[in-house]
Amino acid sequence: MTLDTVKHAAGTPDAAQPWKELGLKEDEYQRIREILGRRPTGAELAMYSVMWSEHCSYKSSKVHLRQFGEKAPANDAMLVGIGENAGVVDVGQGYAVTFKVESHNHPSYIEPYQGAATGVGGIVRDILAMGARPVAVVDPLRFGAADHPDTKRVLPGVVAGIGGYGNCLGLPNIGGEVVFDACYQGNPLVNAGCIGVMKHEDIHLAKASGPGNKVILYGARTGGDGIGGVSVLASETFDDTKPTKRPAVQVGDPFQEKLLIECTLEIFKEKLVAGIQDLGGAGLSCATSELASAGSGGMRVELDTVPLRDATLSPEEILMSESQERMCAIVEPQHVDRFMEICEKWDVIATVIGEVTDGERLEIFWHGEQIVDVPPGTVAHEGPVYQRPYARPDWQDALQADDAGKLPRPQTSEELRAQVLALVSSPNQASKSWVTDQYDRFVQGNTVLAQPEDAGIVRIDEESDLGVAMATDGNGRYAKLDPYTGAQLALAEAYRNVAATGAKPLAVSDCLNFGSPEDPGVMWQFAEACRGLADACLELGTPVTGGNVSLYNQTGDTAIHPTPVVAVLGVIDDVNRRTPMAFAEPGQLLYLLGDTAEEFGGSAWSQVVHDHLGGLPPKVDLGREKLLAEILIAASRDGMVDAAHDVSDGGVVQALTESCLRGGNGARIVVPEGLDAFTFLFSESAGRAVVAVPRSEELRFTDMCGARGLPATRIGVVDGEEIEVQGEFTIPLAELREAHEATIPGLLA
Repeated sequence: MTLDTVKHAAGTPDAAQPWKELGLKEDEYQRIREILGRRPTGAELAMYSVMWSEHCSYKSSKVHLRQFGEKAPANDAMLVGIGENAGVVDVGQGYAVTFKVESHNHPSYIEPYQGAATGVGGIVRDILAMGARPVAVVDPLRFGAADHPDTKRVLPGVVAGIGGYGNCLGLPNIGGEVVFDACYQGNPLVNAGCIGVMKHEDIHLAKASGPGNKVILYGARTGGDGIGGVSVLASETFDDTKPTKRPAVQVGDPFQEKLLIECTLEIFKEKLVAGIQDLGGAGLSCATSELASAGSGGMRVELDTVPLRDATLSPEEILMSESQERMCAIVEPQHVDRFMEICEKWDVIATVIGEVTDGERLEIFWHGEQIVDVPPGTVAHEGPVYQRPYARPDWQDALQADDAGKLPRPQTSEELRAQVLALVSSPNQASKSWVTDQYDRFVQGNTVLAQPEDAGIVRIDEESDLGVAMATDGNGRYAKLDPYTGAQLALAEAYRNVAATGAKPLAVSDCLNFGSPEDPGVMWQFAEACRGLADACLELGTPVTGGNVSLYNQTGDTAIHPTPVVAVLGVIDDVNRRTPMAFAEPGQLLYLLGDTAEEFGGSAWSQVVHDHLGGLPPKVDLGREKLLAEILIAASRDGMVDAAHDVSDGGVVQALTESCLRGGNGARIVVPEGLDAFTFLFSESAGRAVVAVPRSEELRFTDMCGARGLPATRIGVVDGEEIEVQGEFTIPLAELREAHEATIPGLLA
């Protein structure tokens, strides 16, 4: 078979090429021919196909994502923003923190264990590539109906993959979510986030500059697993009539990744690299083109020097492979020997595969024959940009008119009690300890708070006790009802969760999970969610530092609920002053902060009791969210509260249940004046939290709330071994715990 060289391509302009099979549209293929002035070689076609895929190029989402930059709030903490492997923020004392959330949805449906495991591995390498030591991971997860047979296949595999990979790396898993909904049946959402820590001077960027500098590929050998992996797999809709894409899922080796992490950190410490990039989606195609494009010159690569696990791989397959645990570094010639010594010490394979040139082209050779000659920017950053048509769906008005407030409510105290138990034992509100107990949350000894707390907190400096917090949130039901408001509610909840622990919210990463961009209704949802999130970030002063878009999350014509997942990073000066959620001391006074209204659209109560989705989601008041956060942070810092828990899914009764069970103490509750028991317990009005105040601090705390204009209503006291709502019902903690903790193990038994 003739090698498809650049010279051969120029002489055979009419040769048939599999552009369609590689996911390109005809106009995209013609654009590649225009750029090159000829037909692409097979290797060039492979590179463009993966780099211009939806997953890598953001071709349908770019026009909407620009708002995150255009509307970005002024923020002195921002050190590195959108466009790099991950965002970086200043957290004080010379420390910088980098964080990001990404998706590994489609691979995790096809091969749950490896899909989830390599999702963790990939996000950890993104953080490592910024120059940081990874210190913690989080994982927001969404599955199909809890009682569906396929959920028993997907969920245990995903959880085992996350736990297996993260635990082997020695990274604590400090937060995330587990949500069930039938809309995710064929498209589970496996989002993974990571936090890394470094000093300001240790930040590294992905660029290849300096002619003569060497291009070194190091880490695992390149194999046939993951060819086209997330780049192609995540860029189309699942269709039962097509063959399985099982070979496209990458295979992870956490022990190799651990060696790679320690090796890379030692290389950073000795300042041996001029630029670095991890190999994730699109593999070598991405690393070489992005490094060259971001640098000041070109690059020449000898592809046949790449260490392989499978000697039969073609050049195209090597360029498309997404084999895990690989990095690409740009190293000055005088540092190459030392770089290699460190790799050998850590038993990491390292190979010089090329060098930076003073030209403007990315040139790749195979046994001396040139197979790629492209402007690197056209591969990495100048892919197609689509102005996809979008329109509000015809069904949106009817959905919003189907008001959840009209649903039948409990008529007696007995019905109210029964619905409380039904809610707290429902799959989404039940304890997720079956999942989180499989993760090591305390490895390294710096975890201060972890699931099921409102936010995870890790100490990053042992002398000063400086720490960082992270929470992830998203509610697809809210976003289905109103994507603009739904995205803002996701941000507001994550922001509130961070503040509830006493940490100050600083910045945002997001993972935007939606259906097919070729559906105008889905594109409208996406556009509205981006607009809502950008507007809210501007008002709260929390810039988006980076993130991920996952489209084509649908099977046939059925899309998932629009699911913008928002991660908020916060900083806390002294982790010893963090606020937990547990009601730990009898006699603590319970206060509800914020206003409660009749807001049941998209609520847990409407889903659990009536299997209903309709109406409008809770209103958003970002000024109130900001005020609530300031009060929670000040109260934590000054010792005015012993516990705090945000009010969100499930309302006040869910918050009380979780805090009582966490602390092993009951509560006597009085329904506030002006509210009926049902609305008080089940409403999901935003901007609220429940706090436990020591009696000695009550006056100081209420004076602060009054002076700042934040409603603070005393609703009860921590006491006994039951939750008593006076005049309505009593539920012993033992009965509540059984209801809350038995559901998930029962479903997965």
